[in-house]
Amino acid sequence: MLQKSIEKPYIKFIRLNPIDSVKNFDCGDKDLNDFILNQSAAFQKHKIAVNYACVDVEDASKVYAYCSLAYDKVAMGDFKDKTEFNRFRRERGFPNAKRLKSYPAVKLCRLGVDISFRKKQIGTAIIDYVKSMFALDNKAGCRFLTVDAYLEAVPFYVKNEFQFMNAEDNDPHTRLMYYDLMDLSA
Repeated sequence: MLQKSIEKPYIKFIRLNPIDSVKNFDCGDKDLNDFILNQSAAFQKHKIAVNYACVDVEDASKVYAYCSLAYDKVAMGDFKDKTEFNRFRRERGFPNAKRLKSYPAVKLCRLGVDISFRKKQIGTAIIDYVKSMFALDNKAGCRFLTVDAYLEAVPFYVKNEFQFMNAEDNDPHTRLMYYDLMDLSA
């Protein structure tokens, strides 16, 4: 079972305040860096996303990784047709009495690990922490963790047990993926 901590003694996971800004961070992706450095605080201020950072235990200004979260849903429109959505519901074990048109989720909006800190399993630690946030302390209904994974990041999400939402996703830049939080209690 996941624990609500990161198993790395030199870092801690903190929720950023809307007035906090990340400085001196480079994950190697220009667009993601721009969001983290210049736009993320405004998203939190306007309650669009909540921002988190993995920081050095002794120096919180040293950011090793960043993520932002927002509520989402897994909905019929995420699938090519109603039959595929119904198959998804059956495979996930939803009772027929709960035939909703969407199911609650949280979206991992942005995730970046500073290039100087890659290959240390920090990204996986963040994923595990986020899973535990909603599996262990689920304050509102939340069944899934979703992500629009950049194509080059798909292997990372597959390694962290995410599945493709559908086979027909042909976006040239991202793939819609999900993790079922019920899998943690199985």
